[in-house]
Amino acid sequence: MYATERQQRILTQARTAGRVEVTALADQLAVTPETIRRDLTALERRGSLRRVHGGAIPVERLELEPTLASRSVRRTDAKRRIAARALDELPDGGTVLLDAGSTTQALVELLPVDADLTVITDSIPAAAALANRPGITLYVLGGRVRGTTAASVGDWAVAALGQIVVDVAIMGTNGISAGRGLTTPDLEEARVKRAMVEAARRVVVATDSSKAGDDHLHRFAHVADVDLVITDDELAEDVADELRAAGTEVATA
Repeated sequence: MYATERQQRILTQARTAGRVEVTALADQLAVTPETIRRDLTALERRGSLRRVHGGAIPVERLELEPTLASRSVRRTDAKRRIAARALDELPDGGTVLLDAGSTTQALVELLPVDADLTVITDSIPAAAALANRPGITLYVLGGRVRGTTAASVGDWAVAALGQIVVDVAIMGTNGISAGRGLTTPDLEEARVKRAMVEAARRVVVATDSSKAGDDHLHRFAHVADVDLVITDDELAEDVADELRAAGTEVATA
């Protein structure tokens, strides 16, 4: 078993059981405790687990829903690579729905200065960054702004999305799995994300591999609703194969 596969299994078990222990994992996976400790350290650096005495617990137990600020400093290199790959999906002169989130914000930061796009977004930070770009025609979705994610939510945003058709939606997600689809903790954000998916001819999900296998309360799309998932190269190949079998393409950056 490769390290990435072992770490994905550890993460899945931690999220299912609420915690994992070094000794039990070493016996279960037939490796040394030192190997498990290195795996837990790697997962902690990714922002997926928090080390505790004798094992680790998933970060979801410490923070119900991470804020945009806290997510923006996790796995920054992977998010920039994913965002750079997502740039290839933007249609020159076309229309783009840009979801709120730390990975989509990384795309905004990498957007070429001469980009020619019409952008519709629910992200207040993305709108602020794009407001003075000469080649960008910017529309900001209205509604209540959630402090946790700096995203517009509510009936105003959903109603506006119901009246448009765009070339591509670049989406973020809190969780993705072949069996349960794309999920997020907040009902109002799920409604907006669902409306974005329905408004787009092509749906691209930009998400780092720590979200794989993580299921939250509200589903906003099935995997088959997504045309392409862009993630990092730490995604276990068997997980990528499951996503492909569920109906989407998977690209790693």
